[in-house]
Amino acid sequence: MRIHEYQAKELLKQHGVPVLRGRLARTPEEAEEAAEALGTQICAVKAQIHAGGRGKAGGVKLARSPEEARDHAEALLGAVLRTAQTGPDGQLVRKLYVEEGCRIQRELYLGMTVDRETGRVTVMASSEGGTEIEEVAARHPERILRAEVDPLTGLQANQSRRLAFELGLRGEPVDRFVRLCGALYAAYVATDASLAEVNPLVVTVDGALLALDAKLEFDDNALDRHPEVAALRDPDEEQARETAAKEHELSYVALDGDIACMVNGAGLAMGTMDIIQLAGGRPANFLDVGGGATEAKVTAAFKILLSDPGVRAVLVNIFGGIMKCDVIAKGIVAAARQVDLKVPLVVRLEGTNVELGKAILAQSDLEITPADDLGDAARKAVAAARETARAA
Repeated sequence: MRIHEYQAKELLKQHGVPVLRGRLARTPEEAEEAAEALGTQICAVKAQIHAGGRGKAGGVKLARSPEEARDHAEALLGAVLRTAQTGPDGQLVRKLYVEEGCRIQRELYLGMTVDRETGRVTVMASSEGGTEIEEVAARHPERILRAEVDPLTGLQANQSRRLAFELGLRGEPVDRFVRLCGALYAAYVATDASLAEVNPLVVTVDGALLALDAKLEFDDNALDRHPEVAALRDPDEEQARETAAKEHELSYVALDGDIACMVNGAGLAMGTMDIIQLAGGRPANFLDVGGGATEAKVTAAFKILLSDPGVRAVLVNIFGGIMKCDVIAKGIVAAARQVDLKVPLVVRLEGTNVELGKAILAQSDLEITPADDLGDAARKAVAAARETARAA
């Protein structure tokens, strides 16, 4: 789960990470009032969307008066920001964060996440703050500094101090960096975050270190332990189908292809998407219905798939273990009839009650293309999607 910058800063502040003063604004008038209340010579009017790269997309504006802050708010609110993370559709700006200005001397990067290779939290730092860290990692990997955290001891001050020296900090800023790293790590652990990122982490002209921007993402599986974090969810920032999938406890991620996939098991779902690509197609989503889905859950999943206007074919790939093929078949038939299926449907069933499942599909009078194996299913789905595109 993602949250907005202003929410992330409030959480980090509670754990001792230094941030600038700021106020949320939903209207131009509120932005003007916020700038006036801050009382600084300059402030930043920052679009609040769940995506990085806002500055490059024109989503961060400097204002030298409350009136200018209002003008920026009028231009930003209701606008669509398009960044590398939003994709071509962009994201509608509904909220702004008006934040006091500061005199910046340097911009750094600081973040932490779990390294899947080591299974440990890894602190990352770079002198290339203010830019997308992915670009730095691709072009200048040597500029990404790392420190692995032992889960038994936590982040140690000497690790943070080493990073500070390698970033070129000296004197009091070193101690401030050590304290800030410790505070960020404390927030990361306490909230069961999957990512904590400060970019840029700025060094001011007087040597202070401040989180000028902040990003926190959380492990969805841990949200039951953190109702205060779950309450920060903003449904307006989430893809509608992904929100519906969460309500039915389905693992769904929207993609930009045209072949919808419904699979049981994350590994099989990944394999299915790979084989679709190998066959020359593009998957429209990742959808894992799980090993013990009910007919109602399968029906809900099918409706979510077909609510995507870009879908030109559907591929169902089920290996029945705990999940029985006849249950899947009943769900497919029920959903197809409810939504008035208008795109080709390719189904590959294997495993428990497979013959019963195939019989249910065959007797349904629906136009369903059976497949013998995954490769056959992918080829048929790609061909069907292309035929639908030509017909359109």
